[in-house]
Amino acid sequence: MKDQDAHSLQIETLPIARTGLLQQPASSGSYANFYIANKLVLVPTFNDPNDREALNTLAKLFPGREIIGIACRDLVLGLGTIHCMTQQQPRNPNP
Repeated sequence: MKDQDAHSLQIETLPIARTGLLQQPASSGSYANFYIANKLVLVPTFNDPNDREALNTLAKLFPGREIIGIACRDLVLGLGTIHCMTQQQPRNPNP
């Protein structure tokens, strides 16, 4: 794959939380649900042994930003974490 300027993409991997938050594959703890802000990156954590590896990987990928882990064990029960929470809300047609 290439970007819009024909440069090859660099593929990076992140672990998955191993703690089996629910018994469904869709509820696995994904560290890829992070949120990038101007000077920081908010990263979901799950009280899992892979939390540190994910935080370290993202710190290397975003050297100019502070990496902040946010406990998301409860949020993942809704099948999404930090990035999902920051998405747009539909406008109320009947204000």
